[in-house]
Amino acid sequence: MPEQITILGDGQMGLVCASVLAGRGDVGGVTLWGYESKPVLALAQTRVSPRLPMVTIPERVRVTPDDGAALRGAGLIVCAVPTQYIRSVLTRVRAHVPKGAAVISVSKGVEDSTLLRPTQVVLDALGDGVGERATGVLSGPTIAPELGRCLPATMVAASEDEGLARRVQALFTTSWLRIYTSSDPVGVEIAGATKNIIAIAAGIIDGLQAGYNAKSALLARGLAEIARLGAAMGARPETFFGIAGVGDLATTCFSPEGRNRSCGEALGKGEKLESFLKRTNSVVEGVATTRSVMDLSRRLGVEMPITAAVHAVLYEGVDPIDAISRLMSREPKAERVG
Repeated sequence: MPEQITILGDGQMGLVCASVLAGRGDVGGVTLWGYESKPVLALAQTRVSPRLPMVTIPERVRVTPDDGAALRGAGLIVCAVPTQYIRSVLTRVRAHVPKGAAVISVSKGVEDSTLLRPTQVVLDALGDGVGERATGVLSGPTIAPELGRCLPATMVAASEDEGLARRVQALFTTSWLRIYTSSDPVGVEIAGATKNIIAIAAGIIDGLQAGYNAKSALLARGLAEIARLGAAMGARPETFFGIAGVGDLATTCFSPEGRNRSCGEALGKGEKLESFLKRTNSVVEGVATTRSVMDLSRRLGVEMPITAAVHAVLYEGVDPIDAISRLMSREPKAERVG
């Protein structure tokens, strides 16, 4: 039987996933679910969301806020919910999740309260143990407005279940989107989470007009501390030098459409964090992730000076110029990557 796929989350990546999957003839049905009834019902009527206006959701996609209707018969669930809300969403819909359904996450972050990765939160929220449900992650350098315009892009489908990784690869591959597979979901998820922190720092450099030399150095040293954290968590070092690592990091730090970089730029120009978050239409994942990754680094004894500097700006009231000065005045040492 053709596969039924449910996408949880009507944000930018949820909209992109719905559009991509609806174009496949071998998929039995695609359902897009959203948390709040009013905007979801409006989307069902107009087929266009203000979150990603260049994407028109195909009529083939069923759009609903009904938990039971959305998940009935689903063989694959795409979790496109911001990381800090995954637990509450899955707790709400848990009774309707089919026992054999696999879950693929496109979320990027680390849960604040538990320091769990998105796929770990999925299993915990659904009450499943490791190995009881197939899970994976789909990630990479994917600025949603570019995906919405069908510009060329690549992603990585990572899972300990090779069959699930290949299944996701086949489902999401198009003429403009190339999917690779990986057996390192830990590395792919850590790369996707931590690059948002470095992107905030890159935006701060842009806001301060500190120049491209500083920004390039930031990316290089940012990648080094991302790889250190990943290694401490059991990830493979090469993952951080691939599409989900340096590829996603570069895109997020340089794209003018990146939410985390834009947040940092506003901070560098003197805007308060609360003010920026109030005027933006999307969740800036790197803000919450900075706090959780700082806790992870302390727990694992991993040195992450750039993350610490961003944390100081976001949560300790440190001026961005002072945070840069602290980084530049650190004790001289030999370069070390990973």
